[in-house]
Amino acid sequence: MRGRKGGSSAGDGTADIEEMTPLTPVTVRTFLPWPSILIADVVALCQGKVPLPWLGGAGLVAFLGLYFLTVTWGLDEERLHTRQPMLPLAGLAAVTYGLGVGYGGDWLLCFPLLSLAAGVVLRRRRRQLALVLGLLGTSVGMLSNLHDTPQDSVTIAWGTGLSGLVAASVLNLVETVATLRATREQLAHAAVERERLRFSRDLHDLLGHTMSVIVVKAEAVRRLAPRNLDAALGQAADIEAVGRQALTEIREAVTGYREGSLTTELERSRSLLDASGIAVDIRQSGPPLPPQTAALLGWVVREGVTNVVRHSGAERCVIEVRGLTDRVHLEITDDGRGVGSEPEADAPGGTGLKGLAERLAAAGGSLTSGPDGRRGFRLVAELPVDDEEEGRAA
Repeated sequence: MRGRKGGSSAGDGTADIEEMTPLTPVTVRTFLPWPSILIADVVALCQGKVPLPWLGGAGLVAFLGLYFLTVTWGLDEERLHTRQPMLPLAGLAAVTYGLGVGYGGDWLLCFPLLSLAAGVVLRRRRRQLALVLGLLGTSVGMLSNLHDTPQDSVTIAWGTGLSGLVAASVLNLVETVATLRATREQLAHAAVERERLRFSRDLHDLLGHTMSVIVVKAEAVRRLAPRNLDAALGQAADIEAVGRQALTEIREAVTGYREGSLTTELERSRSLLDASGIAVDIRQSGPPLPPQTAALLGWVVREGVTNVVRHSGAERCVIEVRGLTDRVHLEITDDGRGVGSEPEADAPGGTGLKGLAERLAAAGGSLTSGPDGRRGFRLVAELPVDDEEEGRAA
């Protein structure tokens, strides 16, 4: 996988996965070459150097058939969770012990292959695998002494235990790597979805507020044009300025570097409410806020005031920002019909107040909204203030 300098987006993570070297799966073909260690037994059978060669040949054919069946079922993920692979493994063990007891010598090399098959089937059952490998190593050592080949007993016993252990370890390693890659891909896709959600929220908040300002000021132009051309031209200039600012904000939102300013949003809200004919009272107290906290509260002011203009029909709106020692409190109230942002809150993708509530919750804060008495609507946001970040902001 090629490295990248600097920050990367969620899309980059998906691209990295596609660039990784494909993982070669372990199949039955991987275990095809190993029975070649029995070539000496095949030669002995063909030359008639063993007693009852027909019986030895039948045993060898049965061993190879059970070996491949055991490995095939052991690599089948669905069968592995059942007891089915244990049946051919038991049959393979019976044939192996029969050939080992009856012939000895090179026929004891069936034990490492039996151990290999046991490693495939029992790779996720560590205790059972350890017990089986110990039993097979001990058995082949005893059979080697029984057939007067003690010099080979340690070698065959060691090879028997090691083959099963290596098979189980390699398969577990391959499966772990595959799982990690799948998890990494899921995380990358989740990051992409989070980035899309962030962008959709920013775009909704940006365009919703901007369109509201443009509509309100366009209505003001229409009302003022017949009787006060200069005032109408001033409102038209504001529309142009708002449009240019919106383009800048959208570009910043796309790049992911936009940080809102609470002070700027309060001034924009004052202008929007004034143009809408809604009296506004803005109160702000407390120490300077950290940039991250101010940015989040700026989004709340933007969304809350947009909803007041769109839905409330209010005559007066009060915006209060009260900074405390460890928390900051923002409250927006109006005397309208008691309607908040229900249309946006139910919109797909977590837009409106629902999306803001999720943002604030992620920062350790809260957002509540509801009717304010018989008339009006109240929106309350609270956020914790990080002392270190506040010190840097100051």
